[in-house]
Amino acid sequence: MDRTFFFESAWLPAGWQDGVRVEVRGELITDVAYGAVAGPHDVRLRLVLPGLPNLHSHAFQRAMAGLAERRGPSGVDDFWSWREVMYRFLARLEPDDLEALAAYAYADLLEAGFTCVGEFHYLHRPPQGGLYANPGELALRHASAADTTGIGLTMLPAFYESSQFGGAPPAPGQQRFITDLATFGRIVEAVRAGIQPSPGRNVGIAPHSLRAVTAGHLSALLDRYREGPIHIHAAEQMREVEDCLAFTGARPVEWLLRHAAVDARWCVVHATHLTPGETSDLARCGAVAGLCPVTEANLGDGIFPASDYRAAQGRWGIGTDSHIRLDAAGELRQLEYAQRLLLRRRNVLARPDQPSTGASLYQDALAGGAQALGLPVGAIAPGRRADFLSLDADHPDLAGRARDAVLDTWIFAQGRSLIRDVIAGGHIVVENRRHKERERIDAAYRRTLRKLLHDA
Repeated sequence: MDRTFFFESAWLPAGWQDGVRVEVRGELITDVAYGAVAGPHDVRLRLVLPGLPNLHSHAFQRAMAGLAERRGPSGVDDFWSWREVMYRFLARLEPDDLEALAAYAYADLLEAGFTCVGEFHYLHRPPQGGLYANPGELALRHASAADTTGIGLTMLPAFYESSQFGGAPPAPGQQRFITDLATFGRIVEAVRAGIQPSPGRNVGIAPHSLRAVTAGHLSALLDRYREGPIHIHAAEQMREVEDCLAFTGARPVEWLLRHAAVDARWCVVHATHLTPGETSDLARCGAVAGLCPVTEANLGDGIFPASDYRAAQGRWGIGTDSHIRLDAAGELRQLEYAQRLLLRRRNVLARPDQPSTGASLYQDALAGGAQALGLPVGAIAPGRRADFLSLDADHPDLAGRARDAVLDTWIFAQGRSLIRDVIAGGHIVVENRRHKERERIDAAYRRTLRKLLHDA
């Protein structure tokens, strides 16, 4: 279906422009003109930004938000104690449950300003063990949820074989994740058969982490899958760094850079704990650092060295990981505020050529997210997916403000409440702040949570 949009003001790759007319064929933008006038059948919006890519999601964890905020008996809660709560939660999930949770998460992501998502998917097996008749069943339920909501999706099936460095046997809570190379190959084949490449669909792979994948099998994966995105968790927690040092003699990111030929296909998720050398080397290799600031704060992970990484011209993007609080602007705000607290300075991540901190953050997150997902997204330009956010131009907080001041106000003063409409792949999916399938999605989500949490 062909559509034409007219934006009173929009943020293009060259900056803010007025009178922007955008032609869309299917999901893709075919032409952009500015200084134009609206046509009689144009979809008219006032204040428009490109939709933001979300490079790291575990959709089912949206349903856990608020369930791990109780102090445990040890008195010391961290990522590892949170992980045990997560294992207990997912033990009962069935395919219909997972699809309902993913649809709810994806509708919420769209309302929050994210128009495509990288789903790092490691839940492969039924609760009772074995495999589903279609080995990609649970991954493809995410694709169904993406179809329902309209969000763009890069599916990242995760290879997960062990509980610790050196191939240690999996823990009981990890049994639903575990694959060998042959089984993983069947999963990826099924996912690729079920998700046809398009401007809004892609498939990559996700070796879960160095503690969950042996060096030999990581090498085999890289040899087999020579195209598409590669995502991996690395250096999120200091215990992980210490265990990696003890087993390999190197830190996780250091080991990857030495042994895995990390390049622009890669997204190194979290990368929280880096030495100065790792910081500059990761920036130099062209990979994307996948930052999830709200989740990293919630889990007590630590603070990514974003100021040094940006100074080294490193590429980065934003994810929401456990979806503890969904707000595209809020993730960017948390990233900047953590740097301010760490360095005791303001406007830390403003680029030398861009004094607006909000515009600097958004520009970098658009580019990094698009690269990590391998999708033609992240800009209002010909050949890109037609993903747009329409901000509420009549909101009192935007009175008297224009151009980059709008971005700064959205990111630092308002957040998701300023988003009025969302277009994904050329289709209006959020109108007047509400997803068009919200009532049906919410009803399924409520039924699923009541079932999952009953007697829990």
